[in-house]
Amino acid sequence: MLSEFELIRKYFERAPRQARPGERSARGVALGIGDDAALLRPSAGMELAVSTDLLLEGRHFRAGADPRKLGHKVLAVNLSDMAAMGAAPRWATLAISLPAADEAWLDQFSKGFFALAERFGVELVGGDTTRGPLSLCVTILGEVPAGLALFRAGAGPGDDIWVSGELGGAALGLAKPEFAAAVKRLDEPEPRVELGERLRGIASAAIDVSDGFAQDLGHILERSAVGAIVEYERLPQPADVKRIQDKALQSRLVLSGGDDYELVFTAPQAARAEVTALSSELKLALSRVGSIQVGEPRLLVLDSQGRPMAVAHGFDHFQP
Repeated sequence: MLSEFELIRKYFERAPRQARPGERSARGVALGIGDDAALLRPSAGMELAVSTDLLLEGRHFRAGADPRKLGHKVLAVNLSDMAAMGAAPRWATLAISLPAADEAWLDQFSKGFFALAERFGVELVGGDTTRGPLSLCVTILGEVPAGLALFRAGAGPGDDIWVSGELGGAALGLAKPEFAAAVKRLDEPEPRVELGERLRGIASAAIDVSDGFAQDLGHILERSAVGAIVEYERLPQPADVKRIQDKALQSRLVLSGGDDYELVFTAPQAARAEVTALSSELKLALSRVGSIQVGEPRLLVLDSQGRPMAVAHGFDHFQP
């Protein structure tokens, strides 16, 4: 069986990318895996954005989950946090608790992780391994130009509410595994990193949809001290969700289902043309679904007849 250090060297330690002409070091890494700490060199004029996510077997993914997809997802959920802040992802650390040093599992997990890391230019610079119940924890660091980060606070009365992509697909995949496209959305979310970076200077507030659209939009309302009205019929839904006959289930998936990792953001009405142009350029649907209102932090969702809808609570780590 592999030792801890053999495991790290074989599956997670990689030769650093060669620095390009004019770079002091590749991707700002002065020292990566192999010492007591990494040494990083943030770019001049940048602020660091830092986020951590922990995934536990039985809580965030089923026992026996595909390791390659887990490698993708554990990084993707962190990349989504960078997107919500308007930050460009740069470096990550990875801590893993494993029941055993299963080489076939490690091979697939690391391939899933590094395939996504390469796509977004992320360097793995450290972490930890131990024996125990399966858990995966990534800390990611990104850069954003000073003063241009996106926040949950900042939404103002009259601002439009926008959402990227579609809602409810991941929750459908969890509830009904027979829907292959929905399961793929659950297991291999697509972080909206480029969108987040391009929303700097356009969006007034932003958040990613990890625990459900209504709940996550509620965080913007709370931090911005405003209310909101959303038209349910405007919320973008995958075809499989639209076909659900049980309308109560359908609305729960769309409004309260987690793991979509789309971006919800607000922007002034004057930015509508700019957001529409950005949608076309990125080939990514950006749907205007409601507006920010003066008042207490309360979300009102209206059905096609203009009647208020009940909204279930989203995901909570400390609820059954």
